[in-house]
Amino acid sequence: MGNMNPVKKEQTFTIDYENNEFLKDGKVFRYVSGSLHYFRIPQLYWKDRIQKMKAAGLNTITTYVEWSLHEPFPGVYDFEGIADLEYFIELIKNENMYLILRPGPYICAERDFGGFPYWLLNVTPKKSLRTNNSSYKKYVSQWFSVLMPIVQPHLYGNGGNIILVQVENEYGSYYACDFEYKLWIRDLFRSYVEKKAVLFTIDGCGQSYFDCGIIPEVYATVDFGVSSNASQCFDFMRKVQKGGPLVNSEFYPGWLTHWQESESIVDTNDVVKQMKVMLAMNASFSFYMFHGGTNFGFTSGANTNDTKESIGYLPQLTSYDYNAPLDEAGDPTEKYFKIKQTLEEAKFAVTNEISPNSAPKGAYGKFYLRPLVSIFEKVAQRIKPMISNVPIPFEDLDINTGFVMYETTLTDDQKNVKNPVNLTVKTVRDRAIIYLDQVQVGTMNRLKANTTISLNINSSVQNLSILIENQGRINYGDFIEDRKGIFDQVFLGDKILSPWKMTAYPLNDTSWISSIKSVENVTSVQLPAFFKTQFTLPENYTKCLDTYLDTSGWTKGVAFLNNINLGRYWPLGGPQVTLYVPAPFLKPSPYVNTLVMFELEGTSQDLSIKFVDKPILDGPIMT
Repeated sequence: MGNMNPVKKEQTFTIDYENNEFLKDGKVFRYVSGSLHYFRIPQLYWKDRIQKMKAAGLNTITTYVEWSLHEPFPGVYDFEGIADLEYFIELIKNENMYLILRPGPYICAERDFGGFPYWLLNVTPKKSLRTNNSSYKKYVSQWFSVLMPIVQPHLYGNGGNIILVQVENEYGSYYACDFEYKLWIRDLFRSYVEKKAVLFTIDGCGQSYFDCGIIPEVYATVDFGVSSNASQCFDFMRKVQKGGPLVNSEFYPGWLTHWQESESIVDTNDVVKQMKVMLAMNASFSFYMFHGGTNFGFTSGANTNDTKESIGYLPQLTSYDYNAPLDEAGDPTEKYFKIKQTLEEAKFAVTNEISPNSAPKGAYGKFYLRPLVSIFEKVAQRIKPMISNVPIPFEDLDINTGFVMYETTLTDDQKNVKNPVNLTVKTVRDRAIIYLDQVQVGTMNRLKANTTISLNINSSVQNLSILIENQGRINYGDFIEDRKGIFDQVFLGDKILSPWKMTAYPLNDTSWISSIKSVENVTSVQLPAFFKTQFTLPENYTKCLDTYLDTSGWTKGVAFLNNINLGRYWPLGGPQVTLYVPAPFLKPSPYVNTLVMFELEGTSQDLSIKFVDKPILDGPIMT
C-alpha cells in the first residue's frame, strides 16, 4: 500500500538568467510589491493595511527589519507587540502574498541612526560601522544569531513566503566601500538563507552607486522614482547584472519631508506613467512606500545635505505619510485607485473582496491643559546628574533619546567680561536653548550651523544652562555616526566654562507624572514644562476612532497620550501641525484619557488642544 501522506514538493524560488525571469516552483513569476513597515503601524492595523495592498493588485510586500527596535540594549531582545515580526510575516502569508525581507543590519528608512541601535556607538570604534571592523561584525553576528532563526522557517524554500532577502542596504551610497565587509556580510546571510530564497542588493540609479554597491554572486537591482529615465536606470543594472529580470526595488510614488520644508508631493499621473513603462519592460518593482505610517516616539531620523556633517542637518517629520498611495491613517488616496486601475489593466490579480474606503475619524473637540511642572524643578523625571569638567555627549551618558540639560555656575572671573559677549558652543547636536538663571536668552540650531550667540552678562547672574534636544540621528550617507549633545569646550568670550552638571531627560515614559499633585489655580510655569489634561471621549462616539492632535498655537515639544509617545511636534517649524492618533491609543468613554505635553518654548494662549478629524501636513514653514 502506498504512502498515505506524500511528502510535499519542495518550494523553489530562483532566477532564470537565460530568459531574464524569476521562477517560482519552476514557473515564470513577476512581482509588484509595496513597502510596509510593521514598526510604523499599530499591530492591530497590520492586517487592514496588508489587505488593502492586496486589493490594489500587489502580490508581494516588502519590509525592513529594525535592529534598534528588537535589541534596544545589548543582549535585550523584543519581539512582542509592534515588534512581533513573525506575526507580521504570518499575516502576509495568510493573504497568499509573498514577502521581500530587508534585514539590514543598516536600513536607512528615515529612522533614527538608520535603524542601528544607539548603543552601537559606545561599543565600536569611530568610522567602523558597515566595515570589516571586528567589533562591529561581532555585534552584527550576535544580532543575526537571534533574528535569522526566527526568519528561517518563513523562507520560501522552507515552506514560507519570503522569496527575496536583501544583503545590506544601498551600500554604494556609503563612503566605506569595503570589499572584505561585503563578502563577510554576504556569507553571513548565506549561512542562514542558503538557497531557500534569493539574496539581492539595491543601489541608486548611477554608475558610482553600482561601483561600490554590488556584491559578487548576489543579485543586483536598482531603485528610482518618477523623474528618472527607466531605461537608463535599468542599463546601469544590466552593466553589472548581465542576466535575470529587471527589478526596481524602490519605486517612489511619494517622498519624505523634513521639518521646516514644504510637504513633498509626487504627481499621481507621473507615478502611473512610470509604472506603465516598467510594466511594458516586464520589470518587477516595489513601491517605496505604499503605506508610510508614523515615526512614533523618537524614532524619526535626519538627513544632511552637505559634505560637512555640521551643515544642512535636516530632521524628519513625525509623520511618515510619504504622500503614499495609502495615507498616514491607512486611507486610500486618488493615487491608490489609479495604481489599482493600472495593475488591473495589466492583468494583475486585483481582488475586489474588499473595497477600501476612508475610515471615519473622531473630531473629539477642545480640551484645556494645566501646567504641571517645569523641567527646572527637582520633581521632573530625570536621570541622576553627572558632573564633569567638560560637557559629555548623550551616548557617553548612555542616553539614547530626548534631552540633556548642561549647567554651569558662572564664577566672578568668568563674568568679568565686556558686554555683549559671545557664548560659543562649537558642536550643537541638534538644537540648543540657552538660559541665564532659567530665563531663555537664545537658541542654537544645527540646521543653521549657528554656534555663537551674543549675551549680556551682569554680576548678579549665577547659572548658565543649555538644554540640548536630540532631533534624530542621521540615517543616510557618510555621517550616520551621529553622536548627540555637546562634546567640545564651551567658551564665554575667551574663557572656558567649567565644570558642567549634566541632567538627562530621555522622556521614554510619563507614568511618573501621575504622582505629581496638580496645584489648583496655577496659571503659569517656567518653560520648558509639562502640561496635562484628562478627558473622556464624547458619549456620541460609541467606539474609538482614529483622530489627529492639532498642536496649533503650541511651539515645539513632545506629546504623550496614555503614556504613549505620539512623537515630536513643531507647528512653528512646519509643515506638520497634527499628530496622528490611532484609535487603539485611546480609551472609550467612560474611561479617562491622559494627555501630557512637554512644551519647550511657548504654549497656546489658553493652554487648549484640539482633536480633529483631518490631518494638517502642509502648514506654514518657518524660514
